[in-house]
Amino acid sequence: MATANQYRNDIRPNWCPGCGHYGVQAAIADAVAALDIAPEKLAVISGIGCSSRIGGYFYAYGAHTTHGRALPYAQGVKLANEDMNVVVCGGDGDAFAIGMGHTIHAFKRNVNVTYVVMDNHVYGLTKGQTSPRSDVGFVTKTSPHGSFESPLPICETAIASGATFVAQSYMVNRAQLVDLIKQGMQHEGFSFINVFSPCVTYNKQNGYDYFKDNLVNLPEGYDPTNRAQAFATLGETNGLVTGLIYQDTTKPSFEQALYAANGGPHARALVHDVVKPDADVFAALCNEFK
Repeated sequence: MATANQYRNDIRPNWCPGCGHYGVQAAIADAVAALDIAPEKLAVISGIGCSSRIGGYFYAYGAHTTHGRALPYAQGVKLANEDMNVVVCGGDGDAFAIGMGHTIHAFKRNVNVTYVVMDNHVYGLTKGQTSPRSDVGFVTKTSPHGSFESPLPICETAIASGATFVAQSYMVNRAQLVDLIKQGMQHEGFSFINVFSPCVTYNKQNGYDYFKDNLVNLPEGYDPTNRAQAFATLGETNGLVTGLIYQDTTKPSFEQALYAANGGPHARALVHDVVKPDADVFAALCNEFK
């Protein structure tokens, strides 16, 4: 059985003391260990931002991609090698601003990867500007009189866009977050988990006390397969609810739909069918660029 320590390397995270992202990293490690996924069978793909540094702190395959472009890269990794467990990580700016075009299409496309977004309602790496998730009235250097834009209702957006697994958690609630990540990785299709992860440096408004006072768990008897109930619950709680909000197990994953369109799965993953030139051909190609 794997242990969380197997996924930790020697690089020390440089997040601010108290940053919520430490808890998210620990929860992902706990989840993949509980699922007994070997490090060589895990790929952690991230974009740009404080949260996206997380891939460099895992002992696993990974890529630190360009801003907002983690999802296209991650989907390519999964489609090239379906045996790989792919976890994508980013922040609310990376995912819902510059990367929102990719996020919307990932919701509807339903490739079998897990997207964990660390939502702190602010741009941390660039020193505290408003993000698409910032509250009305949020004061920053770029909104000195308070933000007047409404925050993006991301869980509603995900469900409306065709996402088949939509969950939300708080990094303080470690047991729930670990369980949701496990469920998401076992879900056949795209799984989206929005995680409230406070920024203690640039967002004093939405800190640990705020989430403690405002977050609620889904009610007893809640049915995550009921789409209308999911929208109603998100509306009633102003999106400040945690748990598995919506899951659709009837929609085929992108891979399943692709197989159906092509008359069946490919015999082998793309990574096994790479044509490698012999040494002489490779040397000749390299010489052309000297």
